Amino acid sequence: MIRIVMFLCLLLSAPWQLLAYPIDAADETGMMRLEGYKQAQLGRVAGNKLPAGAKLYSDQIQLRMQGHDHDNLPSADPALTHEVVRLLGDEADNYSISLLDLTNPDRPVYAAHNDEMSRNPASLGKLVIMLSLFQSLADIYPDDLQAREKVLRESLIVADGFIHKDHHRVPFWMPEKMRLQKRKLIEGDVANYWSYLDWMLSASSNAAASMVLKHVMLLRHYGSAYPVGSIAENRYFKRTSRNQLSKALKRALREGVVRNDLDPERFRQGGFFTRVGKRLVPGTTSIMTTRELMRFCLLMEQGRLVDGWSSLQMKNLLYLTRRRIRYASSPALKSAAVYFKSGSFYKCKAEEGFECKPYSGNKLNLMNSMAMIEAPAGAPDIHYIVTVTSNVLKKNSAVAQQTLATRLHQLMQRLHPKHVSPQ
Repeated sequence: MIRIVMFLCLLLSAPWQLLAYPIDAADETGMMRLEGYKQAQLGRVAGNKLPAGAKLYSDQIQLRMQGHDHDNLPSADPALTHEVVRLLGDEADNYSISLLDLTNPDRPVYAAHNDEMSRNPASLGKLVIMLSLFQSLADIYPDDLQAREKVLRESLIVADGFIHKDHHRVPFWMPEKMRLQKRKLIEGDVANYWSYLDWMLSASSNAAASMVLKHVMLLRHYGSAYPVGSIAENRYFKRTSRNQLSKALKRALREGVVRNDLDPERFRQGGFFTRVGKRLVPGTTSIMTTRELMRFCLLMEQGRLVDGWSSLQMKNLLYLTRRRIRYASSPALKSAAVYFKSGSFYKCKAEEGFECKPYSGNKLNLMNSMAMIEAPAGAPDIHYIVTVTSNVLKKNSAVAQQTLATRLHQLMQRLHPKHVSPQ
């Protein structure tokens, strides 16, 4: 209780301004890890240095395709598709990829390879949870943005049994020690809704994702009465049958997708991300294609996911302001703003001479990424979106996608030489 009161006092003492999530937005959102990253850029905290492309201010994040409401992706351009497939080399059959060049917003160019191949989305399914939350907020408060902001800022989530098990660490800012502590979530950890969303997306915490999804269900059940406190929360999950909870979960995850003209057979998160969450509230399978994921990204950039306000909040949540990994770690993207989410899932089997390592499974080796690239950050000359899934066995897929990112960015620079800023 003391920790909750201290966090609430800190939250309510911050100024109420336009919500956004680059590192200047700790006060506005209550995402206190952003303050730690801000202090690092000022040289007051060791580590956590960010590349140039991760230092945009809140008012520089824009929806760059508003007013360009293309209802569908254009047909795949043969020439661009050929160039993309050529970059994949001999392993092209193990990749699915969609590339949308938006540098000329009036004439988008699309490239696609195996873009209708279905794969498990892994952590990309957290995008569906994010969409479900913002759709639910809009349904409850259709004409009241301040009410939506208040829910996200002032609702406190306390980690409980739904977080088990998860290995991901999340950052906690410790102002009294002027340092960031990174550790797993434990029961009793309290933070506002914005912070749990940030942990779900930027740190890809499965525990945070399960808490966000649990509270999406509570928000949908209690409506404008949410937040309701631990007694009512526990009563709902204890007195509602597992069958009814399962149906409520599936509706929550499906409606946001369908209502935004996305196909749940090509863009679906089936349930919770933790073992306990799956046991308490049964779900279904998860599936995604790079084409439908691209449509999600384009709708967001157009301001058409839920509404313009929600689309901008989602884009801000995906703005990468922590250590870049996998696809986003390409040195070629240092000066670019990167809006990013990735997910991996690998399995190993016994094989003589083979050592099982992360992202290098010999039975299954999924690596999925979505990246919206604006280069250079703040005043982009090149603007494109990439969605990619791969299953290349026995190779480090994180390194492979970093290499792919470099090659694709170089391709975009060759295609738009007049747009490339001098180094």
